[in-house]
Amino acid sequence: MMTLSRHKEAQHRSPMEMPMPTVFRRTLLALSAAVLLPVLTAAPAAAMETAGLVVLMRHAEAPGTGDPPDFKLDDCATQRNLGDGGRAQAARIGERLRQLGIDQARVLSSQWCRCLETARLLDLGPVKEMPALNSFFGRQEEEKDRTTQLRQFLADLPRDGKPVVLVTHQVTVTALTGIFPASGEAVLLRANGTPNPEQIDRVRVP
Repeated sequence: MMTLSRHKEAQHRSPMEMPMPTVFRRTLLALSAAVLLPVLTAAPAAAMETAGLVVLMRHAEAPGTGDPPDFKLDDCATQRNLGDGGRAQAARIGERLRQLGIDQARVLSSQWCRCLETARLLDLGPVKEMPALNSFFGRQEEEKDRTTQLRQFLADLPRDGKPVVLVTHQVTVTALTGIFPASGEAVLLRANGTPNPEQIDRVRVP
C-alpha cells in the first residue's frame, strides 16, 4: 500500500519524471530501431573471413518485371535490361563486397543480359555463364532441376575455397534461401559441404 508521503510525492512529479508505461517504452524502442536501421545498413561493412564465402545475389535494378513474351537469350535488345541506376548500383555493390574483403572472386552468372552486366560491373574477376542460374520465372516446371543443380554445386564447394559470386534472379535466390531479395541484394553463405550452406548475412546496397 502506498504511504501518504509517497502518494504526495507522486502527485508533485512533473510528467517527465513519471515512470514510462511498458508498452510506450517498447514502441519508442521499436521506432528508434526503425530510424537507425537505414543508417546502420548504409554504413561501411567491416572486412570478414572470405574462405568458403558464397555471395548469392539478385541482379541490379532493371525497370519492369519479367521479360517480353518473345525475348531471346542471345539478344539483349529483346530482354529487360539494367537502367543507368542499375549500372551504378552494380558498381556500388562491387565496392561494398571489396569492403568485405572480396577483392577477387570466382564470378558465375545467369545467361540473362541484366545478370551478366551486373556481374561484369562488380569488377571482381572474369565472368562465366552458368545456365543453372537462369531464371525460371513463369516456368515453374524448371525450378526443381535448376535448384537441384545449384544445391549440388554448393555442396561441392570447398570450405576453404576462394569467394564465389553467383549473380541470378529473385526466383532463384528465394528457392535456395527462402529470402525475397531486393534488386541488387545479396545473401552471404558459407560453404559447409552440404547442399544448404550456412546463411550468415545479407548485403543491401541502394
